[in-house]
Amino acid sequence: MQIIIRATDLQFQLLADKFNKDNHIIVRYYVSDEVVPAGDIYIDACFEENGPCFLSINEQTVLVNAVCTAADSLPNNYVRFNGWDGFLSQPTLEIAGNDEAVSIAVELLESAGLPTVVSADALGMIGPRVVSMIINEAYFALAENISTQEEINTAMKLGTNYPYGPFEWCELIGFHKVSTLLQHLAKTNERYSLAPAFLNH
Repeated sequence: MQIIIRATDLQFQLLADKFNKDNHIIVRYYVSDEVVPAGDIYIDACFEENGPCFLSINEQTVLVNAVCTAADSLPNNYVRFNGWDGFLSQPTLEIAGNDEAVSIAVELLESAGLPTVVSADALGMIGPRVVSMIINEAYFALAENISTQEEINTAMKLGTNYPYGPFEWCELIGFHKVSTLLQHLAKTNERYSLAPAFLNH
């Protein structure tokens, strides 16, 4: 099985390490200006930042790092995954999409040694929604002078055993990504409305 990946160097390493190389799995780094090679699975970890690169692939499964992209705007063979920084180091890959494409993706990925978690095909999926809300609440707390960023980070890590505090998560993921997701979600549910301190960042 050949897996073609467009990603940053760090994303590529984290993704490549997830696959079982002993089972005839070949993982190849894809550079956007080269001809798209033949493969069994295509993974685009830079989809939302740099735009699509595998549009010529119509039959094989294409996984795209598309946390804030609506599924109905993607081709039928595309499956969304959560590739935000801080999540790719986890042992499973969170994916979402139409039932048929997801079913095929799960079978392919798990045969290659990568377990998946399937979430509802909604903006933000599970992990990014939860972490973005925690970050937003941390900004509310900061604005109310409940504590400092450092203390909030420490309390979050010690109290919940999270790998990062909310402000550390925000820096790692990227402020723009978190705020973009929250603003999209707030269009249909006001509980996702950005904290004032978040807006003044």
